[in-house]
Order: sequence, then structure tokens, then C-alpha cells
Amino acid sequence: MSPRVTLAVAGRVLTQVRRDHRTLAMLMVVPCALISLLWWMFEDLPGDLFDRFGPGLLAMFPFIVMFLVTSVTTLRERSSGTLERLLTMPLGRLDLLLGYALAFGLLAAVQSAVAVGVSVGLLGLEVSGPVWLLGVVAVADAVLGTALGLLVSAFATTEFQAVQFMPAFVLPQVLLCGLFVPRDAMPGVLEVVSDALPLSYAVDAMQELVGAADAGRVWRDVLVVACFALAALGLGSATLRRRTP
Repeated sequence: MSPRVTLAVAGRVLTQVRRDHRTLAMLMVVPCALISLLWWMFEDLPGDLFDRFGPGLLAMFPFIVMFLVTSVTTLRERSSGTLERLLTMPLGRLDLLLGYALAFGLLAAVQSAVAVGVSVGLLGLEVSGPVWLLGVVAVADAVLGTALGLLVSAFATTEFQAVQFMPAFVLPQVLLCGLFVPRDAMPGVLEVVSDALPLSYAVDAMQELVGAADAGRVWRDVLVVACFALAALGLGSATLRRRTP
């Protein structure tokens, strides 16, 4: 592993994304638009429904968007032959994935900061804990989506196949993360499955910041999410093919 090579890969990816205005719009606008739509839906309903569901969806939207953008962008480079040409150069697979993860991680940080700013500053999302910690959790969630997107790209061969992985990697986590039904109220088997899914801990951290705001529990959940992201990157590095079949 070479930090110089990793930074070079990250710089190339950031330059490419900067020129792709549609991808930038999806990264920066879509999560804010979805959160705003949710606020609008709940505006005239009794109760603090936005404060109840907003934090969980603030964890979910960046995760889903980064998963899609990362997997599709990486597979686009594979189908065009760019990824294969890069892998013929003197760089390791881990350098490549870490470079992609660093680039998309920086984009995720900007995306999450914008989404949190809109949610708290414009839409009035009530937060018991510090707002900056809410931003840290949002960034961790987006980085998790990036890591899983890179993992999927190591197995898929086309952009369509990457999108097909979404029902297997993303939708079960959305259903079982505790947003719709508390995890401890699920049937025993589903609760065990939920405990093994990283998005569950991301949603727990967000909801903790709105509720009791126990910083220790929030950091524990963030650490779990980070461990899942690192494991996904490691597995993606081990399974990344140097040649496209």
C-alpha cells in the first residue's frame, strides 16, 4: 500500500466526478430533496412525526445514494476498460479501493454536511445532542454506503448488475433497521438478523441524538458502522479482479 498512489487515485476520481454534473446533482441535491419532501408530508399532521422519522431517514438517504453512485461509477470505469488499465499499473488493489473510498468519502462528508444543515437549519429537526455529532454520524453512514458500493462493484460486471444488488444489500437493511418497527419488538429471528446489519447501528445513532443523546452510545454505534465499512473495503480488495471476464 502506498499513500502517494492512493491519493493519486482519489484525485483522479474527484476530477472525474467534478466534471459529471448529473452525479454531483444526485450526490448533493437528492438527499436534501428527499428530506424536504418528508418534512412537507408531515407538516400538517399532528405530532412530531418529522422529528421521529427524520433522523432515521437522514441516516438512510446518504447511505442509499452513495451506494448507488459508488457502485455504478466504479462499474462504468470497469465496462469502459479504465479500471482494467489502472490495475495493470504498479498499484495494489487495496490502493485502488482506498483511493476510491477516500474520494467518495470526501464527497460523502460534503453531502452529509449539506443534508444535516438543511434538516436542522431550514426544516427545524430537533436534536438533543450536538449538531456536529449528527454530522459525524451522517458521514459514517454515507461512507458505509460507499464501502458497500465498492464491495458490490468487485462482484458485478455491468452497471445493471450493480443495481440488481440493491435488493440484496440495501432493502433488507432499510426494512430491518428499526425505523418502521423497533428492533426489540421484531420476531426473534428478525431481531438477530437486524443486529448483524450495519444500517441498524447507523439509525440507532441518529435516533439516540434526537432522544436521550447518550454520546457514549452514539460513538459506539459509529465505531460499529466504521468496522463494517473497513470490513467491506477489505473484502472488496480481496475479491477485486484485475481483468474483466
